[in-house]
Amino acid sequence: MNTSLSVNKSLVALAHILQRLEHSGRPVDAEQYRTVVSRLEAELKAAPPDALEPLLRAMPSVAELYENLQYVHAGLCRSPLEAGLNAELEARRLIDVARRPARPT
Repeated sequence: MNTSLSVNKSLVALAHILQRLEHSGRPVDAEQYRTVVSRLEAELKAAPPDALEPLLRAMPSVAELYENLQYVHAGLCRSPLEAGLNAELEARRLIDVARRPARPT
């Protein structure tokens, strides 16, 4: 993976480990998962945000973690707005349909 030189090797290694854990076909030890996420979280917080983009694009699990860390400040900053809006509109439509009285048969 070609990432910015500003992103340290620990961050990249932890990102790869998280990806492997996320896509493992076998059960993952919860403590191991928490440890990896905790360390990765610290590395993401310490990294310059502008240097993270290649890593986040290449590793969806890391991008999701990053977005969750940024949520308090930026909401779902990496999620496409259109997909979220369409999901909300569809949910509203389905709620309206469910509220309508049933037609007699």
